[in-house]
Amino acid sequence: MNSARIPLLIALLALSLIVPAQSQSSLSPKWEELTAPDFVQAIHQSQGVCVLPFGIIEKHGPHLPLGTDLLDVRFAVSNAVKQEYAVVFPEYYFGQIFEARQQPGTLAYSLSTQLTLLQETVSEMARNGCKKIVIVNGHGGNESLLPLFGQSQLASQRDYVVYVFGLPNENVPGRPALKTPFDMHGGEVETSNMLIARPDLVHQDRANQQSGADQKRQHLPESVYTGIWWYARFPNHYAGDASAANKQLGEFDQKEWSKQIAEALKSIKADDVSLKLQNQFFEDAKHPLDTKQ
Repeated sequence: MNSARIPLLIALLALSLIVPAQSQSSLSPKWEELTAPDFVQAIHQSQGVCVLPFGIIEKHGPHLPLGTDLLDVRFAVSNAVKQEYAVVFPEYYFGQIFEARQQPGTLAYSLSTQLTLLQETVSEMARNGCKKIVIVNGHGGNESLLPLFGQSQLASQRDYVVYVFGLPNENVPGRPALKTPFDMHGGEVETSNMLIARPDLVHQDRANQQSGADQKRQHLPESVYTGIWWYARFPNHYAGDASAANKQLGEFDQKEWSKQIAEALKSIKADDVSLKLQNQFFEDAKHPLDTKQ
């Protein structure tokens, strides 16, 4: 063999070893975009970690799209998995939104359907290799539903763990100060986030077409809860003032949200305790009288 060709052959061999790695790293994180063979690779690359971004379809004042929570959470997750690879489940919006049933466009599924569909969804994800399923919530109305669902995973034995990542922590250093004193739904924060995620769908000029003020139509002690509380306070399903929204706040919040999700994914990949404890729990639950008292 011509000795002059040896360096070229070595280079070609090295390239052949590099190409598969490059191919793997370029896998789409989106479940629906993967071919079946690529899906197998993606599950291995993600170490069995799969993300279910959980949104909703509801009114967000007179100026934002019905899918605001869905669009926002998927945008944040998409940026997070660029930092920490995981497989991302397709659009999911079958959550709790009974309080907005009077508003056009709202999709409010029965509670039994919500719980059954979510259970079957995570079970199917697990059957396909997702042994660590991370539900990332993007909707305030799910903040009670999802912990309940997480707790219900202890009802029967399973070979996977469900993790719930709630709404992001917004109390972080360096965050731009809010311009409005009150913001709960469709206001300055959510509109700022959408100015980054989907600015083409924001109609900020319509923000003041309806009132986002607290109507205070109910007078009960704070310790008393009733399901009509939201409608009593915000019949327009709008709480805040979106006219103050700005890209500076949106850029900060979106970046921070993605960072927090990525950090959670990294920790979940390293978690080798939860499934062991879960298995031990189910074994102990078979013989409660034998549990040391």
